[in-house]
Amino acid sequence: PTSLTATTSSDEEDDSDSSTKPIRSEKKKNPVSLFQTGGDPPREKKSKKKVPPKGAESEEETLETLQKNSNKKGKAKKSKKLKEERPPSPVIEVDNLEEFVLQPAPQGVTIKCRVTRDKKGMDRGLYPTYYLHLDNDKKVFLLAGRKRKKSKTSNYLISIDPTDLSRGGENFIGKLRSNLMGTRFTVFDNGANPDRANADWSNVRQELSAVVYETNVLGFKGPRKMMVIIPGMNADGERVPIRPRNDNDGLLMRWQNRNMDNVIELHNKAPVWNDETQSYVLNFHGRVTHASVKNFQIVHGSDPDYIVMQFGRVADDAFTMDYNYPLCAVQAFAIALSSFDGKLACE
Repeated sequence: PTSLTATTSSDEEDDSDSSTKPIRSEKKKNPVSLFQTGGDPPREKKSKKKVPPKGAESEEETLETLQKNSNKKGKAKKSKKLKEERPPSPVIEVDNLEEFVLQPAPQGVTIKCRVTRDKKGMDRGLYPTYYLHLDNDKKVFLLAGRKRKKSKTSNYLISIDPTDLSRGGENFIGKLRSNLMGTRFTVFDNGANPDRANADWSNVRQELSAVVYETNVLGFKGPRKMMVIIPGMNADGERVPIRPRNDNDGLLMRWQNRNMDNVIELHNKAPVWNDETQSYVLNFHGRVTHASVKNFQIVHGSDPDYIVMQFGRVADDAFTMDYNYPLCAVQAFAIALSSFDGKLACE
């Protein structure tokens, strides 16, 4: 079976890179510039081309800051061990949950989360509830999601209250909707449908992201190909609002028509075939422990070492989900939910 395995094989290369660290950090460009679309277009053209690979270095840095945040005693020496032990999330203050889950991750901080799937109850096998928590000691609850029952297409409601997954409630924060085929998904925030727009359209829902799955020659056996389309960021590092007035104006249509103003295209990192294990592998740095076709990493074409998001299985109904700038929790969680959807399921 061609399920995706997590690997640690390239950790050695990671560490050997530290000798070149000083040289590289002098001329390193900030991956943040890859996502900037609004406010300063000319600069974007230049910065797209030459972004030095930033993988090893940022991994080490994150580990060190994680170590500092998670317990004061240990120094960065423990980073080797941390890799195997699934380092916890840095200390994140979630004062206002609604604000936090829609805010992009702070630049330079990986927000590490855990997704659990609850299949209990009469129809939960078909309509499980998914919960997102910060992966740290406090296990702070962030979001819950569940598929709506009477929908023609797959439609997941996302809520900031684990017990209230109703469309009308004030805890409704977003939704994920698929096309009839179940291969394309759109993520909305909790704004109004365009039919109920006020005069200046300011109450209309924003599209936060779209996900496109490509069936490959083997159907869905083997690594899946995903495209993730998100709004660009402005010069202040805030998401450019995309409020489509009709179905022809959303992220998917813009992407399809290559109308990429203020739109960023990301994709999943292609795994590498490993002859020894006879499987496709990706390096998740100890954050993923179970082989699964659902394991994926999302990157920008110009800097495949900057992991925008990664998702993977750690137990039967538990997954880790880590995300970085420019994603927010709702975007990342919805992208993860799309990968559970029935028509794509291949395990």
